[in-house]
Amino acid sequence: MESLFTTESYAKTLDRIDALTPSQKPQWGKMTVSQMLAHCQKPLEIALYNKDFGLKSNFLIRAFFKKAMYDDSSFRKNMPTPKRFKVSEPKDFTTEKAALKKLIEAFHQLTPDAHLDPHPVFGKLTTEQWGKMQYKHLNHHLNQFGV
Repeated sequence: MESLFTTESYAKTLDRIDALTPSQKPQWGKMTVSQMLAHCQKPLEIALYNKDFGLKSNFLIRAFFKKAMYDDSSFRKNMPTPKRFKVSEPKDFTTEKAALKKLIEAFHQLTPDAHLDPHPVFGKLTTEQWGKMQYKHLNHHLNQFGV
């Protein structure tokens, strides 16, 4: 499983983001490319700034879905987005692209022994799990837009 902490996956992710255009259409889902860029910032903000966005956890989510967040499987197309992560208002492509790239850079610069607070839904994660989960989420949405 790739991780946003590895130099190769980090560079590849930034290259894929740079390949996006403001008029790019999704292969599935309802978000515009600008909304997707804003949406992808939220998981990184959880890791970097301990934002919880009002997300709630329960035993079933942790027991059945936590491992799927960082294992080798792909996220399904058209998976439901948590309400707190939905971006429905128009967004500026250039602004959101720059903001996402800045968050990815900050995340990539964390050290392997960095202390990250527990995820508001999935609880305690290792740094390795955080890196895999962030990559997996970004990869899912970059695939959504064909890059």
